[in-house]
Formats: sequence, C-alpha cells, structure tokens
Amino acid sequence: MKILFNQPKRENDELSLEIDAAIKKVIESGIYIMGENVTAFEQEFSQFCNTNYCCAVGNGTDALEIALRALDVGHNDEVITVANAGGYSTTACNLVGASPVYIDVDENRLLMNVDFVSSAVSSKTKCVIATHLYGQVVDIKKLRALLDAAGHVDVKILEDCAQAHGATSRGGLVGSLGDIATFSFYPTKNLGALGDGGAITTSNEQFAERCKSIRQYGWTSKYCSTVSDGRNSRLDEIHAAILRAKLKQLAANNEKRRSICAHLYESCRGIVEVVTTPCVEHVSHLFVARHKNREQICNTLNDNGIAVDIHYPVLDIDQKSMNGKSYRSLNLDQSILATKEIFSLPCYTGITSAELDYIRQIFETKISVIAKEQ
Repeated sequence: MKILFNQPKRENDELSLEIDAAIKKVIESGIYIMGENVTAFEQEFSQFCNTNYCCAVGNGTDALEIALRALDVGHNDEVITVANAGGYSTTACNLVGASPVYIDVDENRLLMNVDFVSSAVSSKTKCVIATHLYGQVVDIKKLRALLDAAGHVDVKILEDCAQAHGATSRGGLVGSLGDIATFSFYPTKNLGALGDGGAITTSNEQFAERCKSIRQYGWTSKYCSTVSDGRNSRLDEIHAAILRAKLKQLAANNEKRRSICAHLYESCRGIVEVVTTPCVEHVSHLFVARHKNREQICNTLNDNGIAVDIHYPVLDIDQKSMNGKSYRSLNLDQSILATKEIFSLPCYTGITSAELDYIRQIFETKISVIAKEQ
C-alpha cells in the first residue's frame, strides 16, 4: 500500500459540486478581485472566529507581516516567539525589521512555554507571537495574565493560527484570544483554498482598518494612499468563494481529524512517544510523534509505503538566512532535542480506514521492534 503524506484532493472531491458551482459563479460575474465573495467570506470567517473583523490577504506570511505592521512593530522592536515552528514568524519579523527573541517550548506538546515569556521581555518588546502548532493551542489567557502581572500590559499578543482553524481554549476560539490573529489557507490546511490565501482577525477596529489599508497600497479610499508600508496582498474572488463553501464543512472535518488522530494515537501508543495526543480542543492539523531512533523508523515507514515528514527539522536560529540578522535567544534545550526526534505521520480528512489500519499494522509488526532497540 502507498500512503501519501497529504492528499487535499480527496477532501476537495467530496465538495466538488459546491466548489465547481462557486468557481463558475465567480467567472460568470466578471468580478475577480475584492468582490462580494471576499466581503462575504470576511464576514463569515470573523463570525466563525467570534471576532468583529476579518481582513483577507494573499497568504499566511503576508498576514503575519501585515498584522505586525498593524501593531506598529518595526525597526529596533523585539518580538518574542519560538524557533521550532517553521520560520514563518521569523520571516515576518525580518520583513518589518524587528528582532525575534526565541524562547523554549514545553517538553510534551512543543508549544511556546508561556512561563518563560516574562523573563524574555525587554524595553524593546512590542509583541509575542504565539503559534498554535500542529493544531494544538497555546494558553493565551495564561500568557496574558503572566504578562500583565509582570507589568507588561502594553505587550501585544499575536496568535498564529495557520495550523489551528477552529481550535479552542477554555471555551474561546483561536483567532479571538489575543489582540490580533493570522491564518493561512494553503491547500493542506484544515481550511484550505486551491492555492495561497490568508486572513487576519481581530476585534480591534483600529488594527482592522490598518490591515485593510496595508493590504491594498495603503489606501484609505480608492487611489488615496495615506498608510505607509502599503502593498498588494488580496485574496481573490475564486479562492474566497471556495473557502466559503469549505468553511461550512470545517467543524465536521475537524472532527474527522480528531478521530484520525485518536486512531493513530492507539497505533503508536507504547511504541513511540506521541506529541499531539487526542484532545477535544485541538484540531489535529498534524500528527507528530518522536523517538530517539527516528531515522530508522522513518526509513522503515517509507520502505513500507507510508510517507512521513518532519515539522520542523531546522530551528530558525540555525537557518543560514539568519546569518547577520539581529535576534536574541534564551535557553532552547527542548526545542533542540525535539528537532532530533520528531516525525509526522499522514493525518488528513481523506485518509481511509484501510490506510489507517495498515499504518497500525506496520507499527505493531515493524516499528515496535525498532523502537525497542533503543
């Protein structure tokens, strides 16, 4: 059996009639940029996230950069973040001229360890980017309370929700927990377009208006550019129409992902350590496990037709692109250790029961032997 790491086409095929109709309607309308579908999607997605505003943009990285600019983060400012989440927050910091400050993650879920945030704050700190990694959720309420208790009430919290559409924490939805939040609609996300796309959510009117100006040339009205750092980063009508159709199925698809996560957890339990354990609040964007003998385990899975990946193999501070860049780093022991052990298994709504059973079979018959050798 051959199991690809991800197959978004399977999910899209289930909605093919709705997607085809949405695309056809946009084509026939003759309006392809900033039309009624973008406006409607922004309203529907802000309602879904329980926020007052949504600003749709070209992709998730643009969303991070524009959100930082909306918070007035720029040169000589610092942004507290983590180094194990793929480099996206670092890229946004570099684009606005801010210096990232890296803190460690907790040893179990590999999310930002919020207990370390206050000690990382300096007079230059403007913002904390809390990445809801793998579909799990950083405890934003605890983070806010710790910052406030330490006297850092002016430090803003930006949620990076690119892997957590629909996840919750203490009854609150991601995208509404901090001051501002960003999403990616890359095709393999829990809510994915058929290309790039992104969004920013907030309940702060000033931040929302600034985001909408920056995404379109700094305009405050047509051809009137009054906001600096404007650019062209707009979600197009076709992707907005597709996302509107898929948003209706997001809750159900997240439930499927949780079920798949639970199945994979039972397959791996007692053989390898599982990072993304089943949880009703999380949305199982990725299924991540870890073991000291990762290389042999991954080779064996690949040899038996099961694709694996590593999210993520290189810390931001170790990327060559960071040579000469300004940043600070606190102790990153857990982050460093995880890069040597983590691996991800296929976890997506289109995966079949037969494929999941096959993964379990390989773990029981082959991976269990390898794991015991360490």
